[in-house]
Formats: sequence, structure tokens, C-alpha cells
Amino acid sequence: MQYNKLMSIFLQGLVWQFFDMPKAILKSWQTFLWFNLNYFSVPTLLKTYFSHWRRYSYPYGKAFEFWKNIETFVFNMMSRIIGAILRTVFIIIGLAIEILIILIGVIIFLGWLVLPFFLVFGLIFGISLLF
Repeated sequence: MQYNKLMSIFLQGLVWQFFDMPKAILKSWQTFLWFNLNYFSVPTLLKTYFSHWRRYSYPYGKAFEFWKNIETFVFNMMSRIIGAILRTVFIIIGLAIEILIILIGVIIFLGWLVLPFFLVFGLIFGISLLF
């Protein structure tokens, strides 16, 4: 919002409390969510879910090398299975932290909006204890 000279300090405080800072909190929250999603590379892990682990794979031999082809097939499948298991672990960790960031963000955002009411309630309660 735009500040001008006629706006009182009280109104400026309300605008800051209920408009400016919630925008900043939401922007920071969005940045944390984006960072976590890219830190754990969840979209990339989902796209490459059944790829070889660290691209470890052997080329197949000629058609008549039966045991070498079976050995290569087993190694390549194990590499894919290990890759899928580890990608699953990283996806679960990334999504769990993403959910944690969402919950903490909701608590901080709602806490920020409710904080002035706690202040007023605390002042009224404190004054009532004095008299």
C-alpha cells in the first residue's frame, strides 16, 4: 500500500501488520517451499525413477554370449532397483520436509495475524489485574 503524510502512525502500523508483512511472509514461505523442492530434486527424481543408479550399466554382449548377457541383465536390473529404492527414500524425505515447511508456514502466518489480538488481550488482562 502507498503511504502518505495524512496517514497516522496507527494506521501505518495496521497496514504494515496486516498487509505488508503477510505479503513478505507468504513470499518467504514460497521461497522455502521452492528451495526444498529443488534441493531434493523431487521432480527430477520422479522423471528418472527407474533409471540406473548413478548411470551404472553394462552393455550387452553378442547374441551368443548367453551367460554374459544374463549377468549384464541382472546387474542392470539391480542398478535400476537400487536407483528406485534410493529415489523413493529421497522423494519421501523431500515431501516430508515439504509438509513440515507447509505446517510451520501456516503456524507462522496465522500466528502473525493473531499476534496483535493477543497483545490487546494481554494489555486488557494486565490492566484488569491492577484494578
